Amino acid sequence: MSKQNWMELGINETLGAKLEENGIMQPTSIQAETIPLLLAGRDVSARSQTGTGKTIAYLLPLLQQVNTGSNAIQAIILSPTQELAMQIVRVAESYAAPIGVRVQQLIGGAALKRQVEKLKLHPQLVIGTPGRIHELLKLRKLKLHDVRFVVVDEADQVFHLGSTSEVETLLHATGKERQITFFSATYPEVMARFEGRWMRDPARIQITPEQRVSETIENYYMLSDKRDKTDTARRLVRLLKPSSALLFLNDTDNISNWESKLAYEGFTVEAIYGDADKQRRAATLARFREGRCQLLLATDVAARGLDIEGLPLVIQLDPAIDADHYVHRAGRTGRMGRPGTVVTIVTPQELFIMDKFRKQLGIALEERVMFRGKLLTNEQLREATKPFASREGETNAGAKRGTPVGRTAAVETKPVRIAGAGEKTPKPQTAKPAVGRAVAGSEMPAAKAAPKPITKAKAKEERKRVGKNKGAPKWLKAKREADKNDK
Repeated sequence: MSKQNWMELGINETLGAKLEENGIMQPTSIQAETIPLLLAGRDVSARSQTGTGKTIAYLLPLLQQVNTGSNAIQAIILSPTQELAMQIVRVAESYAAPIGVRVQQLIGGAALKRQVEKLKLHPQLVIGTPGRIHELLKLRKLKLHDVRFVVVDEADQVFHLGSTSEVETLLHATGKERQITFFSATYPEVMARFEGRWMRDPARIQITPEQRVSETIENYYMLSDKRDKTDTARRLVRLLKPSSALLFLNDTDNISNWESKLAYEGFTVEAIYGDADKQRRAATLARFREGRCQLLLATDVAARGLDIEGLPLVIQLDPAIDADHYVHRAGRTGRMGRPGTVVTIVTPQELFIMDKFRKQLGIALEERVMFRGKLLTNEQLREATKPFASREGETNAGAKRGTPVGRTAAVETKPVRIAGAGEKTPKPQTAKPAVGRAVAGSEMPAAKAAPKPITKAKAKEERKRVGKNKGAPKWLKAKREADKNDK
């Protein structure tokens, strides 16, 4: 349970004022649990669902303990991706400026020479990807022996991406009295191994592990054939009309294809490629955050840990490869208690994956169907289409009670032609006397005129009419029949 204010957690007045200025009045559960432990110097391994404020939880105690009078690098924060690292840099700079802590980013994809030049400004906090920091360490451009604080954000993903050897090299280069912190939304086995190897009596914090996906997120799935997924995604976006949406794919090779198809449908869409340079990826994210791009295509690695404020919708064009990846994808929306929606488009062959996620994550993962501008459950769909499916039975039942139910019974009427402007109203036809003799009192009907023979032209015209009506809707056939009778 969170404390009443930041001062009770040990945060100083300067940082507390900055938090209030940013509209953050009370700490979340993960912040209330971890901040006192980190200020006390404990190693911490914290697990909490995405969007609960983990960045603030480790950043505030770290900044507060940095010695601003020293020019040495005293703290490093490791991130699995460039985008997440830049996101952390923006937050860190906001809170570091009031207390005089210098921050620098060391991210792969940026110019190495320029980063080396900036190290001459003596940053006290370094934030970056393991690969680039490791590269600078090997080149002896970076000294870490004075580092006392090490944070690995999204630790599960850092280790999953094969950065374990680089992280271990960095940890070897830091001071012996360092404080190590792992933060993540999931807890793979590799994290347990690293805790035992590098941490000293770590405090393990797990916030609501039974509810790994935020309760404010609505989780749905939709069935679609593989070839129809583009059309399903198009109709879904048109139906929900989100201000922005993040679309996930499993295979980077399909991103260009999806980007071109959605752009053809009239959407403003861009993509984050894993191999794109830092400037292009940063510019793409900036346009998406500013609302100049409605749809953003991404893979799990590219969008890992992204905090896009107020993102209302996540669409999984491919289902997540496991429950942990579903948690991270869903965590891009519904952050800090806001509402959000996650829709997964699956083929009938992928339906079992939804059953698996439903059981593993304990979430209400229900099927939805688009019908007449609404997203309905199967039960709602049956109710909406019930008058059409049982029209005849309900009409007959209603007739017995004297009140029709559903659609009223159709009344057969002959088409009546109404005279148009400039036409004379046709006179009513009077019955002609029967031809031939009529026996008094007999019921013999009047003689019928012999039918006219059908000419070749008439037969050809009839065949043409039948051919045109083949496959036409009922209303069009009826209209054409009425026009024919008028003639």
